[in-house]
Amino acid sequence: MNNSCCYDARSQHFTFNLFKISQSSSTLSPKKSNYNWIELDSVDSTNNYAMGLIHAGTAQHGTAVLARHQTNGKGQRGKVWETEPGANLSFSIIVKPNLLIKEGFQLLATVAVAVCNELKKNMGDEACIKWPNDLYWRDRKTGGILIENSIRGTDWQWAIIGIGINVNQTQFGQLQNPVSIKQVSGKQTDVPTLAKQLHTAVTEALDDLNEHGFDAYFEKYNHLLFRKQEMVRLKKESRIIHTRINGVNNQGQLVTGIHNDECFAFGEVEWLL
Repeated sequence: MNNSCCYDARSQHFTFNLFKISQSSSTLSPKKSNYNWIELDSVDSTNNYAMGLIHAGTAQHGTAVLARHQTNGKGQRGKVWETEPGANLSFSIIVKPNLLIKEGFQLLATVAVAVCNELKKNMGDEACIKWPNDLYWRDRKTGGILIENSIRGTDWQWAIIGIGINVNQTQFGQLQNPVSIKQVSGKQTDVPTLAKQLHTAVTEALDDLNEHGFDAYFEKYNHLLFRKQEMVRLKKESRIIHTRINGVNNQGQLVTGIHNDECFAFGEVEWLL
């Protein structure tokens, strides 16, 4: 059984044992290196490729899949993540969660904090997290996180952390509010180097979660929250809600209202920006 959501997993220390794979659409050419790293010229989705490794029984905790071009990248609620070939980050990390399924928000929050803190190094303090899984700079979308899971019964066997970030792209066509690292920093960023920095940040954060618990990441997630203590508009089915963002609770629900009077779960509302 595979589930998609914004979830959280802990990691353990592991020995890197890499494959570097270059792929034209049909052939793979593995080269051994020093940690679990797979680079693809083109793939439909790095999350799909990672799930294939799980199904084939070849996945390892910490395996990373990076694609130069992703032809059918995934976003929240089945949306497609569009990206210019070679310009942006399309990246997945396979982890073995050490959490209960009901603790899934811990994985998402820990990963989001780790990624957002890395973005701040390139984009400054205005990088933030838009609940539940988007990465923003001011009012513009820099990227997102999509976590897909392999679950058997009550056993959360694997999580695939998909990370998409606008890095060097400067033209976005009809997309509503995108922004890239280059547009903010004025500098070209090496995508594989950024991917390796994010891999280190995420896996170290998950190790820390495993060792010290969720409290610190829960606090940091709320500190980095987009539009916190501001009035916003949300949409639930046909209802438009004018409310204030107060934070996120430890179940991952968005807490809103002047008196914390309404909470929303993943997928229950959409933002109107």
